[in-house]
Amino acid sequence: MAKRFLIAASLAVAMLGSANAQTVSREQKQETCNFGADSQKLTGAKRKSFIAKCMSDKDSPRGKPTGAAAR
Repeated sequence: MAKRFLIAASLAVAMLGSANAQTVSREQKQETCNFGADSQKLTGAKRKSFIAKCMSDKDSPRGKPTGAAAR
């Protein structure tokens, strides 16, 4: 019985740790996105759109391919 409790407690702590790590990374991402919007001096709808795209988890290419990568 004590082993089960210890295992369950360990799993709960591990799960809480991973949730906290996701929160921290989201906060860091928010700071990075805000920095990018500030550096481009975006306001209003353009800023909101930029931050929404920045915060999304989409893996989209940046810029046009050049050289051998374009083939």
